[in-house]
Amino acid sequence: MKARILAVIVAGLTAAFASSGAMAVDEDAAKATAKRNDCFKCHAIDKTKKGPSYKKIAAKFKDKADAEQKMVEQITKEHKVKLEDGTEETHKVIDTTDKAEIKNLIDWIRAQ
Repeated sequence: MKARILAVIVAGLTAAFASSGAMAVDEDAAKATAKRNDCFKCHAIDKTKKGPSYKKIAAKFKDKADAEQKMVEQITKEHKVKLEDGTEETHKVIDTTDKAEIKNLIDWIRAQ
């Protein structure tokens, strides 16, 4: 009985670690993409600038089924955004169409 319980626990931990590894984020690449696109001009990781911090963005989309889709739209389509000071401006469109690069950036933001 103890061996069976231990086997179930080990299997569960193995699955948990395997799935977390599948979502590995290349932090350096994500930061390079953000830097190349001037994202840090308006956003910071943990403080509000012209736009919300990445921590605030991650919290906004936490546990939302459509989070990735909405975030992709935010950075790949031109639209107006309301800034922290109440003004509006057009959000810059990211300079890549590489889906893996976009996903890595979004996964990095969501990990904050």
